[in-house]
Amino acid sequence: MEKNEEVVATDEPKINYRGWKTMPFVIGNETFEKLGTTGTANNLLVYFTTVFNMKGIQAATLVNVFNGTTNFATLMGAFLCDTYFGRYKTLGFASVASFLGMVLLSLTAAISQLHPPPCKNQQTGTCHGATPWQLAFLLSGLGLLVVGGGGIRPCNLAFGADQFDPNTESGKRGTSSFFNWFYFTYTFAMIVTLTVVVYVQSDVSWAWGLAIPAFLMFLSCVMFFIGSRLYVKVKPDGSPLTSIVQVIVAAIRKRRLKLSDQPWLSLYNHVPKNCINSKLPYTEQFRFLNKAAIVTPEDQINSDGSAANSWRLCSLQKVEELKVLIRVIPIWASSIVFYVALVQQQTYVIFQALQSDRRLGKTNFKIPAATYTIFTMISLTIWIPIYDRIIVPRLQRLTKKEGGLTILQRMGIGMVLAIVTMLLSGIIEERRRTLALGKPLGEDLIRGAISPLSGLWLIPQLTLTGLSEAFTIIAQVEFYYKQFPENMRSIGGSLLFVGFAASNYLSGLLLSVVHRTTDGAATGNWLPDDLNKGRLDYFYYFVAALGVLNLGYFIVCARWYKYKESGANPPHESGNGKLESEKPPV
Repeated sequence: MEKNEEVVATDEPKINYRGWKTMPFVIGNETFEKLGTTGTANNLLVYFTTVFNMKGIQAATLVNVFNGTTNFATLMGAFLCDTYFGRYKTLGFASVASFLGMVLLSLTAAISQLHPPPCKNQQTGTCHGATPWQLAFLLSGLGLLVVGGGGIRPCNLAFGADQFDPNTESGKRGTSSFFNWFYFTYTFAMIVTLTVVVYVQSDVSWAWGLAIPAFLMFLSCVMFFIGSRLYVKVKPDGSPLTSIVQVIVAAIRKRRLKLSDQPWLSLYNHVPKNCINSKLPYTEQFRFLNKAAIVTPEDQINSDGSAANSWRLCSLQKVEELKVLIRVIPIWASSIVFYVALVQQQTYVIFQALQSDRRLGKTNFKIPAATYTIFTMISLTIWIPIYDRIIVPRLQRLTKKEGGLTILQRMGIGMVLAIVTMLLSGIIEERRRTLALGKPLGEDLIRGAISPLSGLWLIPQLTLTGLSEAFTIIAQVEFYYKQFPENMRSIGGSLLFVGFAASNYLSGLLLSVVHRTTDGAATGNWLPDDLNKGRLDYFYYFVAALGVLNLGYFIVCARWYKYKESGANPPHESGNGKLESEKPPV
């Protein structure tokens, strides 16, 4: 039997997988790309306020919109990649776009005519903002970065995995090893950029600090194109979004038809031989969609069993794939409010650091404000191996479950930690503000009084942020990978970034609403440029309250959710694609 299978396999065009021979180029491209991208994006908040003289609320909103748009663009990037261009062309185009965006951004710092003059004192009003054409040049650079991020993020991980043969043990081991190296390069890039690059930007020169990431991105492009002859370039196979729309259209067209008492026996269920998706069993949820698989006299079926018009007749397999997506959406929606808490630890925590004592010990060296966020990455990096190697085996023996905890349980733990993070952030901010008003360490001409509270007090909340990410975000990556059909996993990966995008937009909206609502209120404006005159701690408590409500919503959705099951013993199909015999699922 094995010999016959080998003979059949030779009829297919043989793919020359180069595996690890391509990794110097793939991982080199990944490393330099992350160094360039994170080196540019991590300190934008400080750049906007110090070089472009933006108000704190304006800078935070722009950063949220930029991050949100970049993450949302991944959905379009995944669609264009799967439908038209393939991963190689998409990555090549997106890498060049990112490089050009970084060049434009570095020019805004290097050329004095491309940014406003230095701000002498923002509080007294002797501060000139950017002109319209200066902002246009800045936004052009950010726009190119959005295009680059939208193409790179949904494709880079899958492109690296494409280089290994999934049908061999060595290929499977290589793929797993590549995933480890992929996340290692991300951690390495974050640590380097949050220390070396951020220091150059904040304390040496913004021109050099932004030119370094641009040069690293140039090296990323060079490494990527050098290996072009070695890569496996998977051709686009059509986006699964098309089949999703086809099911909806077909169900609407047949909305007046009635389902039989045993629909699993009569519905059309042709599965192509080259389908990579595991077979999904019939489910009773969202029964209306099942009408897309009702065969009518008007429907024509080809000799190979496929539907002549997929906009009128869809297989039960496609219907069930859409149901999987619908079931995932409520869980995905709960992540949006969760991410809002994490966004604050990337934006306003930098403002807190700017008005804290950033001196390292008794030296005069000041830790750059954006560098403090490195503690989030450090805690995540330390926790993951401890959890995976020590805690998980003990939990497995205790709970008798794979991984010790279910995916949804891990998400819930991360959400609880996010609530605790915001409560702790509020307590620390209240203490920082009190000391700044009573015993200021000094005065910053732009922002206001410096608190004598050490910036190291921000480490606990940033550490909890890392632990929260380790539970919820990693669980979500696994959740989307396991619950989505195989041909929709790129969409699942994009869904993670779209959640980030929605949270960035929501965070920007909350900042604007709170800023306008509290301006002139009895408590005073919660979010002024000088945090000592505001009540950032109240805003943190407000986000914590939203987190509590969101946790309740998540628990309801988690109790309703049913994990995807694969049809281990698929029923026999007749030539017309109908199921000859199948029992309803239990």
